[in-house]
Amino acid sequence: MCCWLLLTQMMNLCNADGMGNIRKDELHRACAVLKIPLEQVKVLDLVDFQDGFDKLWNHKSLAKIVEEEVVNCSIDLIITFDNYGVSGHCNHRDVHHGIWSYLNGTSERNIEAWELMTTNILRKYSGPLDIWLSILSATQYRRGQVHCLLNEHPKKSFLAMSQHHSQWVPEAVCIILQLYLCKHPQKD
Repeated sequence: MCCWLLLTQMMNLCNADGMGNIRKDELHRACAVLKIPLEQVKVLDLVDFQDGFDKLWNHKSLAKIVEEEVVNCSIDLIITFDNYGVSGHCNHRDVHHGIWSYLNGTSERNIEAWELMTTNILRKYSGPLDIWLSILSATQYRRGQVHCLLNEHPKKSFLAMSQHHSQWVPEAVCIILQLYLCKHPQKD
């Protein structure tokens, strides 16, 4: 899965294994399926933010990039990974920490932020069957708010994800069908 920083606003080139240009083309095709105008998509190719399990991203530098995009695009809502990165990918975790670094360091704007919550492996692959556990989990969460987000258009999501041939894995199908728990944590 590619490393989204701000949904359809910014994404790194995901150049792991030298496949950056292929993944960029796949992203553009997926956006076409979802009817997202390409002028709303910004792909970064920065030396300090290359994709890979052995590539750590600087959280403060990432916070500056996020700040620029928030200001330039008048963004008032950010959805990001939780501190585990949903799948445990170090770049996903870095995105989380970079966004929270930005949010904790800014007082200029009122920006709402939500995190996708990591679930265990059994729940991750149970797809729509996880809905009851997610609802129960949301009622038990004590800090902030939790909402269950159900994909209302799984076929469209499947078609968009199928554009990512270089990253197509069985997990992708489960992600498309999965119900996401999003939490709205308190600022530190």
